[in-house]
Amino acid sequence: MTSPQLRDRYLQDSINTASPGKLLLMLYDRLVLDLMKAEEALQANDREQSHERLTHAQEIVLELRTSLDVEAWSGAPALANLYGYLLTELIGANIARDTDRVAACRTLVEPLRDAWREAAAAAVAG
Repeated sequence: MTSPQLRDRYLQDSINTASPGKLLLMLYDRLVLDLMKAEEALQANDREQSHERLTHAQEIVLELRTSLDVEAWSGAPALANLYGYLLTELIGANIARDTDRVAACRTLVEPLRDAWREAAAAAVAG
């Protein structure tokens, strides 16, 4: 196997064996990374890279939204609405090539990621 094939297999194995909480954190981490890289690409006027990163970020938000059980807890409907807002903003940012809109999305996502990380750590500790 080549090095890229080994890396891909490792990543796939990591995904397949991860707990639901770990998968959620992996999605959030990648979403933040995509938003950071999209901002950088937009600032560098790299249209192809920014589009790729923003499209991938949209796919992650869609996955987060579709996997969310809105009946599971009282805050879930509000989180679903936030995911809808993020999706709309990411699409708009991609069309308008608007760095500020991407940055605003990242500002919303990073605290969510951190909160989920704390919740997962508390669940493991408790």
